[in-house]
Amino acid sequence: MLEMTREEFEELVAEALDRIPPELTRLMDNVAVFVEDEPPADDPELLGLYEGTPLTDRGEWYAGVLPDRITIYRGPTLRMCGSREEVVEETEVTVVHEIAHHFGIDDARLHALGYG
Repeated sequence: MLEMTREEFEELVAEALDRIPPELTRLMDNVAVFVEDEPPADDPELLGLYEGTPLTDRGEWYAGVLPDRITIYRGPTLRMCGSREEVVEETEVTVVHEIAHHFGIDDARLHALGYG
């Protein structure tokens, strides 16, 4: 497995977030991004997870709720990548994929766009 500290991985996630166009990040609302070492035991290869209510599903009822949560998992990413460059690329793809869920884009559309 490729070695990378949690701090280094968190920096890659931050850099991936910085590459999201500002016109999109301005539209993001009530969402927080976290890094965890490992995903839930029932899905050990999960790279990222979006939990919340997509912007497209929010209505008048949406108020006073906890932020949506995007979690990027370090362990599976490092296990599947053979180089730092692959980790950078995969982290960026995973961050974009999970942010897209925040915007209401489903997995089928993401796969079609190359963000599988």
